[in-house]
Amino acid sequence: MVFLTILLPKHNPMKDTIRIKTSLSEEIESLLNDQVKMEGKSSSIYLAMAAYSDQLGFENSSEFFFTQSEEERQHMLKIFRYIADSGGTPISPDITAVPQEFGSFRGVFESALEQEIAVTKAINKILSAAYQEGDHATANFLQWFVREQQEEEFTARKRIELFDVIGEEGIGRYMIDQKIPEIAPPEAEADLNA
Repeated sequence: MVFLTILLPKHNPMKDTIRIKTSLSEEIESLLNDQVKMEGKSSSIYLAMAAYSDQLGFENSSEFFFTQSEEERQHMLKIFRYIADSGGTPISPDITAVPQEFGSFRGVFESALEQEIAVTKAINKILSAAYQEGDHATANFLQWFVREQQEEEFTARKRIELFDVIGEEGIGRYMIDQKIPEIAPPEAEADLNA
């Protein structure tokens, strides 16, 4: 009879000492953990939007929202890792109360814009707190998110504009769904035209 010995890692008190030393204040760490939850919830909301669009038969919009869901998940992980790498304690978010209905095809895109505006405000709140505390590392880290949110809000508004420009009558919604993947932020459009 053969017995396998499972070796468990021994407790490392040095690791505990290292974790205690963090440049993050309690307030900044708390705000960043709130943002982890917000990004996780955004990911879940975009998944619900993908399912809603798919049920309506809008494949391009559904695929767009699936991609957005993955982006938000990556944002969540980026912040989660930043907290951990800074010696803080990242908290895995508990996601609840994700809407499953959006009222209309246009309504799903209006909800997406509202979600992006809320994320922008939350990022700005953390950035303001980081500046106030002189936390230049966190302020520098958040600059990527500031640019990302500018792009997200721009493209969300452009997608809603399609409803006004094309209209929803006749084949309008079908045409809108065909145009959804073509919307890109200004910098990406410039890259495409270069």
